Amino acid sequence: MQKKLIALAVASLASGAAFAQTNVTMYGIADAGYAYSTGDAGNGIRNVAGVPVRVNVPGTNTFSGIVSGILSGSRLGFRGEEALGNGLKAIFTLEYSLNIDNNSGVGNTGGLNARQQYVGLSGATWGTVALGRQYSPGYQATSNNDPMGGALVESQSFLSNNAGYTITPNTPARWDNALTYTSPNWGGFSAKAIYSFGETTDAAGTYNDKNVSVTDNSKWAVGANYANGPLNVDLVYQARDNIRPSGTLAINSFDTQEWYIGASFDLKMVKLMGSWQGMNVSNSSRLINNSQVDSQLWQVGAVIPVLAASNIHLGYAQLMMDGNNRAVVPLTGDSQSATLAWTTALSKRTTFYAGYVWASNDKKGIAAAPVGGGLLTGAIGSRGEDNNTFLAGIRHTF
Repeated sequence: MQKKLIALAVASLASGAAFAQTNVTMYGIADAGYAYSTGDAGNGIRNVAGVPVRVNVPGTNTFSGIVSGILSGSRLGFRGEEALGNGLKAIFTLEYSLNIDNNSGVGNTGGLNARQQYVGLSGATWGTVALGRQYSPGYQATSNNDPMGGALVESQSFLSNNAGYTITPNTPARWDNALTYTSPNWGGFSAKAIYSFGETTDAAGTYNDKNVSVTDNSKWAVGANYANGPLNVDLVYQARDNIRPSGTLAINSFDTQEWYIGASFDLKMVKLMGSWQGMNVSNSSRLINNSQVDSQLWQVGAVIPVLAASNIHLGYAQLMMDGNNRAVVPLTGDSQSATLAWTTALSKRTTFYAGYVWASNDKKGIAAAPVGGGLLTGAIGSRGEDNNTFLAGIRHTF
């Protein structure tokens, strides 16, 4: 009995020593605000005798309510690392979305809604390799050069999201089944590469190579960042191959290629920024999936410090769609948006914000609207419609 007790004590000490070498941090953001968004119902798409046509819709679309994650997505996360010796570390991150305005996200019976979750190895001299659901390079690049840091209601943010870009500071830039490499920082320069496996099945639910390829629905990207002093520059290229839902025929697949260049320069009295990005869609099958069309998006912005701990945020962006005119309902129109916002730090962790967002859509474009970063686009935004959104809220980080 005494030997068993001694063995248990030794095991307990060993376990405690191993635990002590692992640093785990719990972190999160609680963000919610009030939003009022309104605009004419404009033009809609209706099926007439089985054929989609454009029709005028009477009335006004109006939303008034509480929205979670207006300035930053609400989240709960855990990250940690363990020293393995010789400068090598094991790392992990588990981060989940919270919609604090209702019963969804962590704690809901619907399950976890992961923003990112991965495990990997990191070395100070050679960089980091990780596996899991991870950010593509376009996520951080767009956040770096956005006047509101990638907020859901900022013009570039919701236009890129609504247009189907993966170079966006939103969910499409988070990739499943991903393998990433992130370089160390070399005098302000760093790079990242990512490959996301499609893992697509055929109609029978199998991986038969007569029907599916291991490259179906795969994604890959490379990005480079230079940040030194007041200057920040980002370059990104992202591609998606053989895009098609599981169980569909390969003839319905298509490819996309996206590129992005963005920069910002901090003059102290004002921080200026801008970006230009585009998406090209390959294969004539875009007639089948007309939501993914050739397009370009540019934006300019500024952040102006005022008073002791406040900023004025200005942004303008324009999305230019270039859909296939042979499609029944081609997407060939433009959308544009302007954002004016105020943020003030009430403490190191609490920020109050308020803003106004204007959006205008051509009748042959998309139904873009800023509320919820496009989550309410179908209910609020409309083709051929101007939309006005007023918002105010509080963000707390921990």
